[in-house]
Amino acid sequence: MSSPQPRRSQEVAAALSAAGVEAEIRHLDDSTRTAVEAARALGCEVGQIASSLVFMSGDEPVLVLTSGRHRVQTELVDELLELAEPLRRASPEEVRAATGQAIGGVAPVGHPRPLRTVVDRALFEHARVYAAAGTPHSIVPLTPEQLVQLTRGVVGDVGP
Repeated sequence: MSSPQPRRSQEVAAALSAAGVEAEIRHLDDSTRTAVEAARALGCEVGQIASSLVFMSGDEPVLVLTSGRHRVQTELVDELLELAEPLRRASPEEVRAATGQAIGGVAPVGHPRPLRTVVDRALFEHARVYAAAGTPHSIVPLTPEQLVQLTRGVVGDVGP
């Protein structure tokens, strides 16, 4: 008998289902907290990991789904979204308040309210990418197109 999914992963599964996206959340023994750890656990390229990073523009949280091989250059996101206030990295408390999830397990969906989102153009180099699914030990395989659909995100360049 399998154990039930953690509550945060259940919320992600419900959001995927509500959006009509069929995807199986996988729970791994190894941590997926970083892109390198996730790629190692999955046996895929680090560029296939869709890292979910939360930033703040003033009081507004902004989610950046970036390829695991990139470091986000906030100036690029500032320009892309035409933000009034420059981005800064969200604190762990701000991440949890915005997403209901802890750093290292932030999914693209399943948040208390939708977040303004940018999807890294580099993710489109892969047919399938892997995003966290609410916990540091859960992932969900998606297409880059599904990431955009689910988040209503803007596609752009976020790093070199």
